[in-house]
Amino acid sequence: MQLELEREGGTLTALLIGELDHHAASDIRRRIDTAVLSCRCNHLRLDLSRLSFMDSSGIGLIMGRYRLMTSMGGRLTVENAGDRLERMIRLAGLDRLPVWNETQERNDACETH
Repeated sequence: MQLELEREGGTLTALLIGELDHHAASDIRRRIDTAVLSCRCNHLRLDLSRLSFMDSSGIGLIMGRYRLMTSMGGRLTVENAGDRLERMIRLAGLDRLPVWNETQERNDACETH
């Protein structure tokens, strides 16, 4: 599992690469949290475009980062989840959180009409 972090202004982008399982989740959580707290970012973007696998610990990672960002008055967006990851996220009920980027929200709205 790899993690690439990039800061631009008040936004921190975390690109997750590879397989996110319970073995990798705690290290990834720690690294993201450390970066968010040190840069005092008000927006965290989780980019899942290069994530090939995620188990339930990935759901926990998203929920925990959502709680962290909202507790700081910031926001989280989850972006570029592939079809399999998006199904898992929906089954876990995370699709009800206001964390989806604009494109995904528009696609969701089109599917319901």
